[in-house]
Amino acid sequence: MDTKELFEQKGQGHVFQYWESLDEEEKRFLQEQADEIDLDELCGLVKQLVLSKNGGSTIDFSSLAPAPYEPLPGDILGDERWQRAKIEGEAALRSGRVAAFTVAGGQGTRLGYDGPKGTYPISPVKNKTLFQLFAEKIGAARCRYDCEIPWYLMTSHVNHEATVSFFRENNHFGLGEDSVRFFRQGRMPAVDFEGKILMESKRNIAMSPDGHGGALRALEKNGILDEMEAKGIDLMSYFQVDNPHVQVTDPYFIGFHVLSGSSMSSKMLPKAYEKEKLGHFCVSGDRLEIVEYSDMPNELTAQRDEKGQLRFIAGSVAIHIVSVDFVRKLAGKNSSIALPFHKALKKVACLGSNGEKVVPNEPNGLKFELFFFDALPFAGKPMIVETTRLGDFSPVKNAEGVDSAVTCRADQQRLFAQWLTDVGVSVEKDCEGVPLRKIEVSPLFGYDIETFRESWEKRGRETDFSRDTYIE
Repeated sequence: MDTKELFEQKGQGHVFQYWESLDEEEKRFLQEQADEIDLDELCGLVKQLVLSKNGGSTIDFSSLAPAPYEPLPGDILGDERWQRAKIEGEAALRSGRVAAFTVAGGQGTRLGYDGPKGTYPISPVKNKTLFQLFAEKIGAARCRYDCEIPWYLMTSHVNHEATVSFFRENNHFGLGEDSVRFFRQGRMPAVDFEGKILMESKRNIAMSPDGHGGALRALEKNGILDEMEAKGIDLMSYFQVDNPHVQVTDPYFIGFHVLSGSSMSSKMLPKAYEKEKLGHFCVSGDRLEIVEYSDMPNELTAQRDEKGQLRFIAGSVAIHIVSVDFVRKLAGKNSSIALPFHKALKKVACLGSNGEKVVPNEPNGLKFELFFFDALPFAGKPMIVETTRLGDFSPVKNAEGVDSAVTCRADQQRLFAQWLTDVGVSVEKDCEGVPLRKIEVSPLFGYDIETFRESWEKRGRETDFSRDTYIE
């Protein structure tokens, strides 16, 4: 049975409605898109998430409890448990067991920026891009631990070529072309409220990325897991492209993962307020899971403990350590585990019944996405480790307001001021803790408080803070 007949059989024959009017190149283009679609999977999603009365929701809120986590000690250097984890994590890095993995499929549209989000300039003095900051953190860790730390970046069909070109133009930021690997994530078709595939044009299906959870399938499909295993890599440090504060190679975090025998570990941040847009680490029965902030009932987000703190305080910041064999178990062809898809209402520009383009003012369709954190319930001995806001999380998502370039740059400067204060330097700051003069520290000089302190002590000289300052 050819593709057209199969689509007819599954009730999606309209995808080829204008086939005879297309030229050979347009036919090839449409055929390739149609071949991407697993129609059996799509039919199941339509039945479960589009046509069912409950919309596929399976969360039992009555059984939810806050998830336990490893708390951050007041004195990390004097804490035996944390220092043991650091030793174990550094050993894993030195032995070449760790790769960096970035989900980088997004565009800078919400930032008012035309290009892959990773190419957005974000550092406060030098205007280094997100990609450059991550590359320098990886480069510095390579030197520190005398290891390779390959970098894998998952792009999308929209930004793949632009991302690869950006790295080539910048000589891969000195990391070496062979140690930076790009691959595309998968796509899913958008459907209308009856489950019919929407067409972007006569030759184009309305396709969209399958979410950051699609990384698991993409790692297997593109042979990345085989590459990692051939290099002796069994751990991935996962982070998203919009967070320049992330500790790409945190030995404490890696160490806790290894010591606990976990197959997937996550960092948590204490929520600043009830409605902060962070997913909640929860336990349901014997399963650890993350419940999205938009799904959590108000009565649960508002709950307080006997000390007056939020009961569901552990917020997810999309930073994970994942074991390669666990990803193989989830994404392998014979896997019995399937991550759930989530639906999202969207305004999808598409063809109308008359074959003309329609640009809707209201949501007219649904897109399907996989979430990376949905792997947690299937993980053996999942570990959650507390982190700090400035030390690990200040994303740049919006053009203005919360999580914007303005707030992210201010947080970077607050962090650098903290480091300088720690080594005895007085930095003049405003009432919100932001230095009055711009300060930026190169990750090649220091990418966390410990590496900064070591570099500062070795350099042993003063810095002039009477003007904008770049420390390298």
